[in-house]
Amino acid sequence: MMRHALALSWKGLRRDLRAGDVRALFLALTLAVAAATMIGFFLDRLERGLTRQAGQLLGGDVVLEQSRPFDPELRRALEDAGLALSDQVDMVSMVSAGEAFQPVGVKAVDDAYPHYGESVVDRGDGAEALPRGPERGGAWVAPRLAQLLDLELGDTLRLGQAELEVSGVIEREADPSAGFSSFNPRLMVHVDDLEATGLIQPGSRIEYELLAAGPPEAVEAITPRLERLRAEGVEVQDVRRDRPRLGSALSRADRYLSLAGLAAVLLAGVAVAMATRRYVERHLDTAALLRCFGARQAELVRLFALQLLWLALAASALGALLGLAGQALLLSLLGRLLAVELPPPGPMPLALGVLTALAVLAGFAGPTLLRLRRVSALKVLRRELDPLPASAWWVVGAAALVFGALLWLYSGDPTLSLSLLLGGGLALAVLWGLGGLLLGGVLALCSRLPARGGAGYLQALRLGGRQLGRRRAASLGQLLAFSVALFAMAMIALVRGDLLDAWREQLPENTPNQFAINIQPGERDAFAAALNEGAESRSDLYPMVRGRLTAIDGAEPREAVPAEARGDNALRRELNLTWRADPPEGNRLVAGEWFDAEAATSGEAATPVPISLESGLAGRLGLELGDVLTFTVGSATIDGEITSLRDLDWDSFRPNFYVIFPPGVLERFGHSYITAFHLAPDERALPGRLVRDFPGVTLLDVEAILERVREVLSQVTRAVELVLVLVLLAGISVLHAALAASLPVRAHEAGLLRVFGAGDRLLRRVQGAEFALLGLASGLLAAALTELAAAGLYGGWLDLAPRWHPALWLALPLGGALLVGAIGQWLSRGIRRRAPAESLGLLGET
Repeated sequence: MMRHALALSWKGLRRDLRAGDVRALFLALTLAVAAATMIGFFLDRLERGLTRQAGQLLGGDVVLEQSRPFDPELRRALEDAGLALSDQVDMVSMVSAGEAFQPVGVKAVDDAYPHYGESVVDRGDGAEALPRGPERGGAWVAPRLAQLLDLELGDTLRLGQAELEVSGVIEREADPSAGFSSFNPRLMVHVDDLEATGLIQPGSRIEYELLAAGPPEAVEAITPRLERLRAEGVEVQDVRRDRPRLGSALSRADRYLSLAGLAAVLLAGVAVAMATRRYVERHLDTAALLRCFGARQAELVRLFALQLLWLALAASALGALLGLAGQALLLSLLGRLLAVELPPPGPMPLALGVLTALAVLAGFAGPTLLRLRRVSALKVLRRELDPLPASAWWVVGAAALVFGALLWLYSGDPTLSLSLLLGGGLALAVLWGLGGLLLGGVLALCSRLPARGGAGYLQALRLGGRQLGRRRAASLGQLLAFSVALFAMAMIALVRGDLLDAWREQLPENTPNQFAINIQPGERDAFAAALNEGAESRSDLYPMVRGRLTAIDGAEPREAVPAEARGDNALRRELNLTWRADPPEGNRLVAGEWFDAEAATSGEAATPVPISLESGLAGRLGLELGDVLTFTVGSATIDGEITSLRDLDWDSFRPNFYVIFPPGVLERFGHSYITAFHLAPDERALPGRLVRDFPGVTLLDVEAILERVREVLSQVTRAVELVLVLVLLAGISVLHAALAASLPVRAHEAGLLRVFGAGDRLLRRVQGAEFALLGLASGLLAAALTELAAAGLYGGWLDLAPRWHPALWLALPLGGALLVGAIGQWLSRGIRRRAPAESLGLLGET
């Protein structure tokens, strides 16, 4: 029996492939699977690649970091647990070659380096992979450093008091690191050569790292010791919990891709629902005939469900191939952002893609398909005996449940999924009411148009409005479908544009590309004057004092903060403190008030003194206005009461501070100044003059970081544009399916108009006016929905400031009128060529 049903359903599907509704179903399902698998393949490969190569990115399974050498007892404990150790020292220093000077990020490694991976180095015979670091007396330089100092293999450079021979050019490090040292070109040396440089002095800003590698059970065995080290202020990175995360640009791209994928699936579902309605109406006569031959209700449902299942499997196969090709294209656009080699695609996204197709088919087509089981055999004789269509709320409810389940599956967040589902249901109810009012208003406006004039266009608008009014319920359904399609397309395009605008606004042309630190108080004015002469722009010079947070409201910090914040870096290291009479540029007060003039000049007399805290740090540590923080600076302690919270722009490449004191409090402590400035390409001689005139000042060149960020934005732009095209195609499939479903009705109306003498020009104008009115009203609804959704999405998910989009209210209605009008005219071209008798014969199919 099942074999017979499979054969019959396959035969019926092959015959139906010529129908427009089946082609629309196939297109919609293919786009849904392509969107799901493309984004699923990419994100799955990214997740597995980060997990697999986490140890390589960290440099070991456990990485310990502090500002002093590690105790021998700790080293013995780690080795006894079965871990292999490697020492590494990072610092920023100045290197010279001849008369040229350049700040570098020094990375000193030992003979055990690296635990994982290999460094790719050119030692004169081309790039080669080496599982070690430089030998004693040698130095490996980054290509940018070789270019800046005009270095070649075999040349000698000076680091501190030591001279080293350039023995290699680094193409790729085994364990790329971050931090201030990575802002400057890399210089890699052997750790045994550091003593000869004379750079290790008391008070030097040096990072000592101890990299440990071993089996998971060895890492597990030292977990209690790692917790104690965290409590002692040692920075601990554990491969199990501190796996490298995506950068901010790629994280936003990740969210955008997920959002766009869900939007494409939703649009495909709407298209499936619209196409299925026409599919079912077209098969009512066939179902009645099969009932005459003895087919039971269950057999009818099974037959047509199998037809759609064949269609879903074919669409899944094609969609999976498109998704696989799409993720390869995404990878080519975003691959250079990733520091990992991604594994090959896995089977899970493919399974999820097929599941998505079946779920969309069941949720969006299932309730409508069940209408076939209620077909009466008498319909063969009486064509008006159509079964009642499924309740609209039943159809919407089933689709919402399926889409909610897909939301949960893809996001992994049931709260977010439920919130979006409930919000979407409420929005749909409101949209239904607004759509009815808007459609009524448009029809009323059309009815008031004069019957003559306007070169026949006014008459076409009047007739088009009347035809929409005759099919008010169907027109409202199409209006909602078009609104959802235009909304999804506009939302994805809008998010894409605002994301890129937000990124570009963070990096204007005069973004600082140089940092200067360790400026002494006696050099402050002279250094500022030198910058004013040679730099295009600069930030203020901020005083900087290093202090440690030692108490919160009189309690030990780790006891006063939430449990999840006890390992926060702010509790484990010294913070850079500053003082200022007014908020720095780019700082925005979000709570409390800034110091008044008196507090700014007499803050030392107050106990505790007023301080301003960065809002993100306050949120992580559970701090509020009125809390008292105790800082230890040298041997002195200072109590500060939080009187204001600030939002900072951490991506601005300007100096930022967690804690700001009023003037008159920190000046008595030893301090230095920091500033950032923009250096034009034709002023590259300025750093050399600054190094000569102010040898104690350290310059950090972040131009390479800026170029990297701009490259990231360019790559992410191309990636989101690729996904935008996919969403636009899904939206067009909705318009196509909705218009294809209404063609028999429109053909019948066109036949009646021809009977009463209407020519091709009038038909074309009337149909164009009808489509344009639908598109115009849909665009207005979509604009309102887009503004509301964007306001919630920007603040709650994408960390963007909500904004008003006045151009949207013009572009969407006009774009909707043009897009719906163009697709409708293209689909209706065959109707206008039919004879009136043929068109009137389609009445039974409506």
